[in-house]
Amino acid sequence: MRYLITGGAGFIGSHLAERLLDRGDRVVLLDNLSTGSMENIRHLKSSSRMQYHLESIENRQLLAELVDDADVIVHLAAAVGVKLIVESPVKTIETNVNGTQLILEAACKKKKLVLTASTSEVYGKNTNVPFHEDADLVLGPTTKGRWSYAASKALDEFLALSYWKEKKLPVIIARLFNTVGPRQTGRYGMVLPNFVKSALDNAAISIYGSGKQSRCFCDVRDTVEALIRLMDLDRSVGEVVNVGNTEEVTIEELAWRVRERTGSSSSIEYVPYDQAYEPGFEDMMRRVPSVEKLYALTGFRPHTRLNEIIDRVAAFFQQKAESLEAHRVATTSAD
Repeated sequence: MRYLITGGAGFIGSHLAERLLDRGDRVVLLDNLSTGSMENIRHLKSSSRMQYHLESIENRQLLAELVDDADVIVHLAAAVGVKLIVESPVKTIETNVNGTQLILEAACKKKKLVLTASTSEVYGKNTNVPFHEDADLVLGPTTKGRWSYAASKALDEFLALSYWKEKKLPVIIARLFNTVGPRQTGRYGMVLPNFVKSALDNAAISIYGSGKQSRCFCDVRDTVEALIRLMDLDRSVGEVVNVGNTEEVTIEELAWRVRERTGSSSSIEYVPYDQAYEPGFEDMMRRVPSVEKLYALTGFRPHTRLNEIIDRVAAFFQQKAESLEAHRVATTSAD
């Protein structure tokens, strides 16, 4: 099979590409490196079954050619991270909505299967947990820019499902819940890599808000497994499916767990939301997925425990630091 992955040099995209190549598929990556990185895919460049294009999804001619050559399109390109969303709401909305529109438009001409990644953010302020795919989406007011990401991803879903219903374009929507693991950067406010990096540096671990808000963290290997199983099943077409782990943890507990597992001496500090993001920032207190639909369709549930996830992220950062130090020493010796 031939897969086109938009956002392919990103965190999830690089892991998905790696897995598809391992099973013998051909993969083409499209990424403008706005949040992705060549470092994520450097180890894949030697594969004869992988190509990459450092271009924007808005290059319609290139996009048309790549879609034409693919059997399946995995649309992961999107604005990522709460910090980026708060700071750049215009870019967030334009990137998400315009990108999805271009993908669906190009894929529709040849009726190519499109899996588009959505987010647990679309559930908004819904308090009826665990979240089921047919639950109401409860978003905050338009005056709160924080909800622009959720609104833009919800619009992506409406658009994709409309293409399926009206134009018979086969689509699958995966609502991802806090996918984490090696290669994820904390640059855009991702909580786990930020906590781990601070702990390894013995720097203060900063909790935004009260820390009583809870989340469920899904290992990227489990997310990738779920996406592949969904794409391999005809009955997934036209469906919206939660993809996430159900092990719930408060952010406060996560900070202490990270500190403990890394053997860190970091202090733990609390930063009010209005200092971390913007005045009047609103958050969701709980975000827990129901994965019964995913299991019913694919026979798979994400299962990696949080302690193992933390250890994997810590090992990645430690290995990265050791590589940088070895390079520095080698460079210094050469001089």
